[in-house]
Amino acid sequence: MKDLTPGLKFSRRSLMMLSASVVGGALIKTASDAIKVEHSNGIIPEKVVFDPTKVLGAGPSTLGKRAPNEQLQRYVVDASPSGNSRSPLQDMVGMITPSDLHFERHHGGVPQIAPEDYELLIHGMVERPLKFSLNDLKRFPQHSKICFIECSGNGSKSYHKTAESETMSPQALDGLVSTSEWTGVRLSTLFREAGIQSAAKWFLAEGSDAAVLSRSIPVEKAWDDALVAYAQNGEAIRPEQGYPVRLLLPGWEGNTHVKWLRRMEIADRPFMTREETSKYTDPLPDCTARLFSFVMDAKSLITFPAFPYILPDKGWWEIKGLAWSGRGKITKVEVSTDTGRHWHPAELAEPVLSKCQTSFRFLWKWNGGETTLMSRATDETGYIQPTFGQLVKVRGKGTAYHYNHIRAWKILKDGQVRLGLNEMI
Repeated sequence: MKDLTPGLKFSRRSLMMLSASVVGGALIKTASDAIKVEHSNGIIPEKVVFDPTKVLGAGPSTLGKRAPNEQLQRYVVDASPSGNSRSPLQDMVGMITPSDLHFERHHGGVPQIAPEDYELLIHGMVERPLKFSLNDLKRFPQHSKICFIECSGNGSKSYHKTAESETMSPQALDGLVSTSEWTGVRLSTLFREAGIQSAAKWFLAEGSDAAVLSRSIPVEKAWDDALVAYAQNGEAIRPEQGYPVRLLLPGWEGNTHVKWLRRMEIADRPFMTREETSKYTDPLPDCTARLFSFVMDAKSLITFPAFPYILPDKGWWEIKGLAWSGRGKITKVEVSTDTGRHWHPAELAEPVLSKCQTSFRFLWKWNGGETTLMSRATDETGYIQPTFGQLVKVRGKGTAYHYNHIRAWKILKDGQVRLGLNEMI
């Protein structure tokens, strides 16, 4: 190692810290050290050395943009008006999803709504039916919440073990989940303004899209942590996320966070809408059905190593991933590097917030042999992420929602990574 600081003296403590960082940097490999299959064409580009100190840089601009080499994108699975696009989980850093990478799931496409034309109606079992403009909503005390939103159908390919899922990335498999800071007015504040009656138990949340998506929601959720949101990550909500206003129900399945919110009707019973009868109902093995299965249970996902990465050599690697629960905070994530025989605690990255994605990491020494990596999450209620077999026993194989079983990534001897379909038991 070349000494670039002749004559510089270190204290014993600083020297030990420096040594640890150098050794760690030399031994611990991360995703940047792996080979990404889709970018591996066998051609090694000529390295061009550029000295940025010799050329004046660009001046200020009206709108920032990503560096040329950091062009992350959503993965569009279905471009139809009822399609979806998915967040690049394996490429993101931290817990917040940039607004332009937040997943999409639509039922009737993205409507175009002028802010000056927007109105939110609250009626039904209230003392005073009210209409709120966007400006009206912004006059109320402002509140923010950081929370994840997850489509209830997220992860279906791994649960049903389809052939193509073996070579799907975390984004393609489980990318229908994102975390943002949402800002707006508490729903309880609006209900108090309208004078909700004591006998009221449910309300209908209705959107302005072409599908007029609507869901029945228990009133008690409004008194808890529900938000009528008009901002996301410091700016107005983007059109595909519900502009100008959406409902936010932290910890609950994504379809209940009704976008382009236009109407809430208060009642003493659920409305049994199209979306909660033909969809978003979980058939069970005993031929009954689970209705109003709102809460998203604890779940974790290793985002590296995962397909499409290849581990080029054995040694120390950093396993990283995300965990979240609609029940509250993640309290523990465990990692297995031997197909579930032994489990070890992973390190959780701060901040660990309720109903938010939490990053985790675990250092693993790969010996070059074939093995399987798994993770499992535990939340503050004591709920433990189930195995595939445990979930099938309770929900059956015909379910279409709430796939929070343990995922498995199989590491082959040549370093290739595949979803372990046979290892998920």
